[in-house]
Amino acid sequence: MKKTVLTMALCACAATSVQAAEWSDTSIGYRTGGRFREPFNGADIHKDILDINHVSGYAYGTNFFNLDVLLSNKTDPSAPGASSGAQEFYLLYRNTVSLTKATGNPFAYGPVTDVGMTFGFDVNTKDDAGYNSKKRMLVVGPTFSFKAPGLLNVGIYGLWESNAPTNEFSGVSTPRYRYDTHPMLGAVWAFPVGATGWSWEGFANWIASKGKDEFGNQTAPETNIDMQLLYDVGPLLGAKPKTFRAGFEYQYWHNKFGNDSKHVPGASASTPMVKAEYHF
Repeated sequence: MKKTVLTMALCACAATSVQAAEWSDTSIGYRTGGRFREPFNGADIHKDILDINHVSGYAYGTNFFNLDVLLSNKTDPSAPGASSGAQEFYLLYRNTVSLTKATGNPFAYGPVTDVGMTFGFDVNTKDDAGYNSKKRMLVVGPTFSFKAPGLLNVGIYGLWESNAPTNEFSGVSTPRYRYDTHPMLGAVWAFPVGATGWSWEGFANWIASKGKDEFGNQTAPETNIDMQLLYDVGPLLGAKPKTFRAGFEYQYWHNKFGNDSKHVPGASASTPMVKAEYHF
């Protein structure tokens, strides 16, 4: 399954290279925190996360690609009774076609500066002691760009999600099942904090209930907010501005993966992190 994720990552990178980029930014990053949670596991989990991130603009819109490699400690074991932690690969890709650029006509009104159609997917694979997720999700919907001192995009998307987990305790693989098609309201922002060298960036997603899971349980609406305050330390190190950045990150995840936190331990988490990243 990890080969599948890496293959799709290479395909996404190839897709971005086929379109002549007008501008691009690629980075590698590291973040770490000790208060992660996983559904059905009420303990605090320490995770080290490596990421590869790419965003670029081309003649008709933008590409965005991110691969997270999440390494848990033994509180989130890789198998029943294991002393090693779980590993997860999570790949996300989005392509937004600007209607202004594609048609040559302005799609702007009031605070909205442009409207785009976003297409993309999420893929993950995880080796752990319980669920062993193999998520596949298609994402389609409009994205609205707003006037802001930086970046502010808000979108309304349809999600088509499926999974095919393996129960490590029984060794039984669940045939791939599909959730109901469900909507997501998402926002992405990146604002400079004056002329201080700091920037405030992040995303917020609200995901409606996706119907019943493979056990027949009704899923709950999900909220995932991830924000970071980063400082441009490049000039302090003799490098170009925006080459090295470091700072703090915070994630709030409620009803993770649609699990109702009222009944499922570990389904909600409030996680502070430290982060550093290098931009090519």
